[in-house]
Amino acid sequence: MMVFAMTRWPGLMPLNFSAAYALAFCAGVYFSRTSAWILPLGTLSLTDLALNGYYGQPFQAFQLFTYVAYIGLIGIGRFLGPKASFLKLLGGSLLGAILFYLITNTAAWLFNPFKNPEYTRDLMGWIIALTKGTANWPETWMFFRNTLTSSGLFTALFVGAMKLGEIIDEQEEEAPEAEAEPSESAA
Repeated sequence: MMVFAMTRWPGLMPLNFSAAYALAFCAGVYFSRTSAWILPLGTLSLTDLALNGYYGQPFQAFQLFTYVAYIGLIGIGRFLGPKASFLKLLGGSLLGAILFYLITNTAAWLFNPFKNPEYTRDLMGWIIALTKGTANWPETWMFFRNTLTSSGLFTALFVGAMKLGEIIDEQEEEAPEAEAEPSESAA
């Protein structure tokens, strides 16, 4: 969690390229019932408070929707569980990233905390929030691309490591049994 927290430092990774989505999802898959919720949400809360302080921004109500999205990621991970295939877990993570993007950008459009004139209260304003975004920031589709890419990459790494660990554990359990059985040539 400490290494993850350090990766959230501004400028360390490209905008919206984060292990946060994969961490929340994989916590749901692999952590115990209580840890799956407390560890990622606690770490994200603490780092968000630090980031708000760094940027001189108070915590704002619309940020709660980010936590709704993280809770959704953890929930999808809990639903799929560690027995799911690599591809199902990767797909679940990407689905979670899509939901995260939709939830957080819709909240930014609804609450419009920075009073962006582009975010009009109609369908076109919502579409702008999902595609173009606001002036002086990269277009939001680029954030979406980074969300999908980082979620897929980090989930593949985390799940791949866990699946490889399972294979190694199974081989180690089978190896002593094979050594204990006498071979035909010895008989």
